[in-house]
Amino acid sequence: MSPLVLVGALALDLLLGEPAARIHPVVWMGKLIAGFDRHAPGGEGARVAWGAALLVTGAALSFGLAWAALRLLGQVSAAAQLFGTMVLLKTTFSVHGLGAQAMRVRGALAAGDLQAARRATQMLVSRPTRDLDPPRLVSATIESVAENTLDSIVAPLFWFTLLGVPGAMAYRFVNTADAMIGYHGEYEHLGKAVARADDGLNWVPARLTALLLVAAAWLARLQPARAWQLAVRHHRLTESPNAGWTMAAAAGALTVPLEKVGHYRLGEDPPDNLVPAKIGEAVRLMAAATALMVALVLAVQLARSSWT
Repeated sequence: MSPLVLVGALALDLLLGEPAARIHPVVWMGKLIAGFDRHAPGGEGARVAWGAALLVTGAALSFGLAWAALRLLGQVSAAAQLFGTMVLLKTTFSVHGLGAQAMRVRGALAAGDLQAARRATQMLVSRPTRDLDPPRLVSATIESVAENTLDSIVAPLFWFTLLGVPGAMAYRFVNTADAMIGYHGEYEHLGKAVARADDGLNWVPARLTALLLVAAAWLARLQPARAWQLAVRHHRLTESPNAGWTMAAAAGALTVPLEKVGHYRLGEDPPDNLVPAKIGEAVRLMAAATALMVALVLAVQLARSSWT
């Protein structure tokens, strides 16, 4: 839990980006989830139970394997354990990758390459993008940046602060499972347990992220007051009890409406505001919120060290 761990993990993320898929723990988590999905039984009750088994198995394995790996590295040397902790923590969050992918969308839109923009946006969202026009592509990208500021940055670091790297890894499993099977339709029953677990694990981090985005809006010279107002007024408009906080705060900070047709519309500004430059502002907002979260975690760690 040394402050060096977080600083080193962040440096690895910003300098090197994501590790190769074949060694990325999140990819392994996805394979486990896909395996459970392939062998899921029929019947509503059985699928709910199977999904609960997936939740317990995956979270326990993610926590336990991370703990065991760091224990083994500690027997090699303190330096090996420190570096291993940095590497494992880095795999639980993504700052560089999120910002870079969002900027690919902006670049394609600025170049007038609508098909490339749609392909780049599809890497960020689960909704179909083949028929989205430029304003809706901008909206979808900003929504993803806002939501992933929670899922891929603040929440993993929150659970790291409470439970160390094993806790961050367990959170990453639950969130990955929710992204894969935690939605309505064919996964209504199989994904019920992971969806509820993800809601619970993100409850505090979502509200913390909204506060960080408000503060970040001030740092980035955007609209902090508007961010707070919309977070309070519009967070209930999404089906998720958590995502609305971050997306509404981003909509207010950037003075844009964020809409998923048939599901929600956050913000009261005109759609004319949804121009490619707003994606750059969203990335700047995410970066400022990340800096604030890192500072907060480091402050907690330093306070702990002074108490012991």
